[in-house]
Amino acid sequence: MIPIAIILAIVLAGALGISLMYRQAAAVAAHREHVPDGFAGWISAEEHRRAAAYTLARTRLAIAETVFDTVLAVLWLLVLLGPLYALVAQFIAPGISRAVAVVVAFALVGRVLHLPFSIYSTFALEARFGFNRATPAMFLHDRIKGVALSAVLGLPLLYGLFCLLRVMPDTWWLLGWAALMALTIAMSVIYPAVIAPLFNKFTPMPDGALKSRVEALLAKCGFASKGLYVMDASRRSTHGNAYFTGFGKAKRIVFFDTLLQNHTPDEILSILAHELGHYKLGHIGQRIAEMAALTFVGFAVLRWAFAGGLAGAFGLPADPGVVLIVVLIAMGPVLHLLSPLTSWLSRRAEYQADNFAKAMAGSGPMISALTKLARDNLSTLTPDALYALFYYSHPPVPARIARLRAEPALLDRIRI
Repeated sequence: MIPIAIILAIVLAGALGISLMYRQAAAVAAHREHVPDGFAGWISAEEHRRAAAYTLARTRLAIAETVFDTVLAVLWLLVLLGPLYALVAQFIAPGISRAVAVVVAFALVGRVLHLPFSIYSTFALEARFGFNRATPAMFLHDRIKGVALSAVLGLPLLYGLFCLLRVMPDTWWLLGWAALMALTIAMSVIYPAVIAPLFNKFTPMPDGALKSRVEALLAKCGFASKGLYVMDASRRSTHGNAYFTGFGKAKRIVFFDTLLQNHTPDEILSILAHELGHYKLGHIGQRIAEMAALTFVGFAVLRWAFAGGLAGAFGLPADPGVVLIVVLIAMGPVLHLLSPLTSWLSRRAEYQADNFAKAMAGSGPMISALTKLARDNLSTLTPDALYALFYYSHPPVPARIARLRAEPALLDRIRI
């Protein structure tokens, strides 16, 4: 019964996702000829239609990818995983190395099979709407570096997990969960200093009026940064953004060069204030806590799977690598059903960060910045409500602007 339930859950989750995407496409298409009230002076009818066309193109690609992923997940469990294990077993003796090799082979095959979607998205879809600036060589180098990075981080984790399973059969899952969370926190320090520079160039923000205003805002918010940097995002895309990364004394502020090119100083400060709001309001810790809870449940499920013969129920060998793959595939529908909750938590944090930005920089610059970001990134202003409930980590721009106009800046809730 368990295999049937898992297969049915995978199919139903895929069908739900596709139906939500069709709702999104219908909502966007139905409103593409009318710019929503309040945006007519900021976004032209042509820009609104272009945003609708971009959203529809991305949605069609997402539908195709969801169909592919759903079919592939079922095929892995019923057809492909057994032969893959048999192929690996011909070259590697039983043991931990075989288990690791099976997972690595599964991951590599998945990357190769999804490569056409990435290529089409980058060089057809994004290029058609003027966003892509990556060359084929740059795309290839990024993928090679991504695989190498996954190997550097993933192989020790897999070996450590399977070793724990062998030497500590009762508590391995708790230790594995604790180790993963420790690595997650450590990566917040390692990523900005070691990993991010492998893919982009970061230069210190030049001295001037904008830097002085940024530093004044940081001081006002009590944010001690290790540095202000500009990232060469324009090498790959024209999308704009800003973020802060790191943990403890390793925190740093990063601006996309495209953001600095397309926004006024007041708008840039409001965007930065929003990002600082996430830090000041404890959202980073909340996100880590959410991840800790989800991964704890995941490790508990994995413990049950290793003890309960989950792989055998599919007619597969009880190799630890095979069991891990089955659990990863089976948890996809569960995570999909949790999307409304996780997305709601994220949207709530975004509203709170907007309110913080309003208190620090005023509502006008934030409204102007959000409108420009929506226009320049071709974000739809008319999403389907149910689709947004599941998949929008950020509230739709019209909803964010309405909140900024309606709600007072609640400084009494913020410790400055």
